This record gives sequence, structure tokens and C-alpha cells, in this order.
Amino acid sequence: MTIAEPTITTGGPALPQERRLVTGIPGPRSTELMQRKQSAVAAGVGTTMPVFAAAAGGGVVVDVDGNSLIDLGSGIAVTGVGNAHPHIVDAVAEQVASFTHTCFMVTPYESYIAVAEALNRVTPGDHAKRSVLFNSGAEAVENAVKIARAHTGRQAVVAFDHAYHGRTNLTMALTAKAMPYKRGFGPFASEIYRAPVSYPLRDGGLSGEQAARAAIGRIEKQIGGDQVAAIIIEPILGEGGFIVPADGFLPALAAWARENGVVFIADEVQTGFARTGRMFACEHEDVVPDLITTAKGIAGGLPLSAVTGHAEIMDAVHTGGLGGTYGGNPVACAAALASIDAFENEGLCEAADRIGDIIVRRFRDIAASDPRVADVRGRGAMIAIEFCDAETGEPDAALATRVAKAAHAQGVIVLTCGTFGNVIRFLPPLTIPLELLVEGLDIVATALRDDSQSSAR
Repeated sequence: MTIAEPTITTGGPALPQERRLVTGIPGPRSTELMQRKQSAVAAGVGTTMPVFAAAAGGGVVVDVDGNSLIDLGSGIAVTGVGNAHPHIVDAVAEQVASFTHTCFMVTPYESYIAVAEALNRVTPGDHAKRSVLFNSGAEAVENAVKIARAHTGRQAVVAFDHAYHGRTNLTMALTAKAMPYKRGFGPFASEIYRAPVSYPLRDGGLSGEQAARAAIGRIEKQIGGDQVAAIIIEPILGEGGFIVPADGFLPALAAWARENGVVFIADEVQTGFARTGRMFACEHEDVVPDLITTAKGIAGGLPLSAVTGHAEIMDAVHTGGLGGTYGGNPVACAAALASIDAFENEGLCEAADRIGDIIVRRFRDIAASDPRVADVRGRGAMIAIEFCDAETGEPDAALATRVAKAAHAQGVIVLTCGTFGNVIRFLPPLTIPLELLVEGLDIVATALRDDSQSSAR
């Protein structure tokens, strides 16, 4: 199959863009390293693949045994611009040679300001904005809540069913799924409430407006709109299963928030930076959030995150109330500036749309004849397939696990997710060669077909 390639910078070392297995998965060197991991690393840190990376670029990850794997995960949506993008490598090398750290709160530096200016420019809305930088998505979310509470003088925060917002104490409270994120780690932060989300496959066919009315009704009855500091939602719910709320759900929530003096926070940690075919996912419905949290794709693999929003909201916090020793590290800032330039100037939004079209077409064709594929959904290069029992319609986590493991054994990196564990998600680098993408999808499709034939025997 021949597919026209987008004009983009591939990024990464000059690696052959091919799937190549020279050992079993895992190979002997990866097996040895896994044994060392078990002896040295806390057992709570799991891994999806039993292999150890040695190099990555374009659409492949090469392991320590020389196997070249098709990357359909991007390190969980981080390397959208491609691993080791040459402009990022150059920017990081130049910054490392100058200085690695001073702490912006002690002796500041220009690159932090430049990243804030870029974020203020590219995020939705033409209002006056401010930004503050941190290290992780969870840090950004936690600080967005702090800012909203300072601005409103209120305490209550509303999150949604199937949400994932992080692993710190406050963000665990916001996260809906207990295992593996919350179990055994309580008590959690107080004044966190949960509302129903629009989940078109599972909410009885409610329109976006109807689902929003149900959520708002619960908020008003159980909390009171005048008590709510913020509502926070992922425009596409990530770990919860790549749930795309029905059209109209997000705009209705944002409108209610405006009417009630509630800060509307869009958590775009996973959806941001061209992943969904727009720079930010809330742009698909012209939603302009009061605050937006970003991380993952922001800096090409270096740890950086941000909160960006209305100047009057962001400036509500007293001087010294925001920050952190490593927040906005100069090396990460250099990477972010190069990454944002790539997102804006290398056709990556268009690449995301092409990738998504290929994935959706492939699996909707399969769904037409395989009732176990209950839904194919997403936007851009953020696509998921949800598996259910063909007879009962109940979530089938075991099938998702079997298909993912079979793909792993054939050298394809795919991730599962979902509140019920029954979803496979596709998050390829936006720089992946499309022929390689198609090959990876072929392997996943074959694994699904083989599983059906095996079950029939």
C-alpha cells in the first residue's frame, strides 16, 4: 500500500523506519535488564513492554537487543514531534552548554518568559493571558486548582466520571479510577466532587446538551453553583478510555461555568499540541477555557508542564504562592520552544488528521463484521477501539489485553486504557511514516482476527 507522506521533519537518529525482530520479545539483554529492574526498582513501577529502549526516532523504538519496534504509543503522547527531533536536540545541547539550572525564582532567565509568551499566544482565546511552568501534568493540574480557589475564594472542585488527572494526592482525588491509581493511598484531598460525563457508547444516547444538563443538575443539587471554584475536564478523557463527549457537552459546561463565576479548566495534558488535529482539543468546539493545563507533548520528551489562562485569574495568587525548584527548567524550556515551533510549522496537525483517518477507517471496517469492536472513536492521532462481549455487551478487558500482548510479541507498541480496561489506544508519533503505521495496524488487526478464530475452536 502506497500512501503520500506529509512534509515533516522525521526527528531522531537515522534509524531505518522498519519493524525488525532479531530475537524474541523480550530478547536476552532486555531479560537481563528486567531482572536488574526487579532487584533495584520499586515493585510499584510497572512496564507495558518487557523491552528496554536503546534508540528511537520517526515511528520506531529500537531495543537493546536490536529489535526495531513500531511505536504506536509515543511514550503516552509525549513524543508527538518525534523522538530526538533534531531542532530539539540542538536547542537542548546549546542550553546545556550554557547552564542547566539557576531556579527561575532565584535568578530568572529569558527562555522561561519565551515559553510563557508562546503558550499565551497558541492557547485558545485572544484575551490577556499569563502562564506558569512546572514539571509534570499532575503539578499543572494541582496548581490550576490552587489558582481557581485563590481567584474565586471558593473551595469545591468538580471532576467527572472516567477522569484521570494525575497521581499526587489532590489529583488522585480528581481521578475516577481506583486501580491502579488510588487503591491504598487515601485519604485524599477534600472538597472534590464528581459529576457524570457524556459517554456516547454508554449513556443511553444522550445528546451533549442533555448530558450536560444531567451533570449541571447534579452539581447544583449536591454542591451549589455558588460554592464551586472550578470544574475540570479533559476534552477527550484519556486514561478513562479516549471518551469523546457528544457535541455540545463541553460548550454547555463552559457556558454554565461563566454564568456562575466558576473557573472552567481544560486538562489538555494528553490532548494538547496537535495530538487531535488541532493545537488543542477544545478548539474542535470553539471552547475557550479559563485555564488550560499542558504537559506531555510540550517539550519533546523533557519534563515540563504549564498552566495558562486569563490574566486576572492567574494573577489572583500572591507573589511566592506559585513555583517550584525545577519548574520551567532552562533545558526543558529550550526543548519546548523548539517543539512549539515544530507543531506550528511542520504540518503536524495535518499529519495527525491523516493518521486518524487511516486508523478510524481500518477499525470501523473491522467493526462492521466483528461485534466485539463496540466503538472506534477519537480525534486526530488519538484514537481508541473499545472491546465488549459480543453477546452481553459487557466490557471485555481480557480481549484488549490479549490483543495488546499479541501485538507486543510481534514488535508493535500499543497501550490499553479505560475505566474497565477494555480499550486499546493509538497514540503514534505524528512523524511516523504512514506505511509503518499501516503495518502496525495490520498486526493489531491480525491479532484480533486470530483471537476470534482461537475462541471459536
